[in-house]
Amino acid sequence: MNTEDFAFLVQMLKKKSGHVLSPDKGYLLDSRLSPIARREGYGSVEELVRAMRTRPNEGLNWQVTEAMTTNETFFFRDKTPFELFKTEVIPHLSANRRPGAKAKIWCAAASSGQEPYSIAMIAKEEAPRMNGMNVDILATDISDKVLEKAKTGLYTQFEVQRGLPVQLLVKYFEKAGDLWRIDPSLRQNITFRKFNLLENFRTMGTFDVIFCRNVLIYFDQATKSDILNRLSQALAPDGYLFLGAAETVMGLSDAFAPVPGKRGLYVRKDRPAAKVA
Repeated sequence: MNTEDFAFLVQMLKKKSGHVLSPDKGYLLDSRLSPIARREGYGSVEELVRAMRTRPNEGLNWQVTEAMTTNETFFFRDKTPFELFKTEVIPHLSANRRPGAKAKIWCAAASSGQEPYSIAMIAKEEAPRMNGMNVDILATDISDKVLEKAKTGLYTQFEVQRGLPVQLLVKYFEKAGDLWRIDPSLRQNITFRKFNLLENFRTMGTFDVIFCRNVLIYFDQATKSDILNRLSQALAPDGYLFLGAAETVMGLSDAFAPVPGKRGLYVRKDRPAAKVA
């Protein structure tokens, strides 16, 4: 691919999703864009990009943007965040919310649903210790394709074997042909919605917990800072933010402070005093 075509893709992806396509990731173009080129009747990825440059097509631009988005995920990915949700977050919310209150959780890069379903399973398991608190999960992603899969609650044998404890598989899934279907009782508390992290967060409301894991790594520094500062405004004063293991707020935002000894867990710097859980 020539320099002009690659530069066009870099600029388009940055504008649409905030993701930065570096030259060392150029190898992804053929594998991810070739199916779109064939489907749209182009002989090569180069022809596809040339057409995008000369005949602007918003629908095609979004197809390419979605194709270049990384959607790697699996149940209970990295384990630690989910353990902290169980041992740190749930006790705090149970002690600092009225009985029967609703805990609002946002999964800001939900992909094909394994993260929000993992959270829902923990909430179900911990329900007797949650002081009647209900959990309401908003799961968003930029990709229509992965959200549609998440809504079905259907996963392959390979997908349920990645990170999902066998006891939870038996308890919360049932066989559906060659696939596994998640319990509808877990799906009813999750809302799946398309959302771009470059958009305004004000329509989202306020959340007690935000999971924004393994997505900031794809943005440049300025975009990371902007997203983190806006996340702080969407988080309850005593809420929690989860980032990925390779992500940090250091040098990016003064709105958050890490929870000592709790990797990947952050709170607002202006956090008020809380009741002891």
